Amino acid sequence: MTDLITLHTFFGDKERAFALTDPMLAELERLTDLGVGALYFQLVNLAYPANVLGEIIRLGLIGGGTDPEEAKHLCAAYVANRPLAEIFPLAFEVMEARWNGVAQPEAEAPALKVAA
Repeated sequence: MTDLITLHTFFGDKERAFALTDPMLAELERLTDLGVGALYFQLVNLAYPANVLGEIIRLGLIGGGTDPEEAKHLCAAYVANRPLAEIFPLAFEVMEARWNGVAQPEAEAPALKVAA
């Protein structure tokens, strides 16, 4: 169940889903040669290599259901050559969703019937 780790937010031209699923997380660890804990620590402490931000976003898009080729094009258009302060919040939110989960909407309580 990826609902607990899927972030839905606007990116590029519309709202998109981002999820660092197990395969995407493994790929991120392979690409960075770091475990998820070390990656999270680097993000929290602003001590990350710049390319990590784009990889988190790209892999999050793929894990959220975006075609890998489209994810690559979206990152080329909206991540590459952008100020790091602009792309960091999204990358951090994607990682944070995997680390802590996302808030789930509360189920509506059934309406109380009042006897007349």
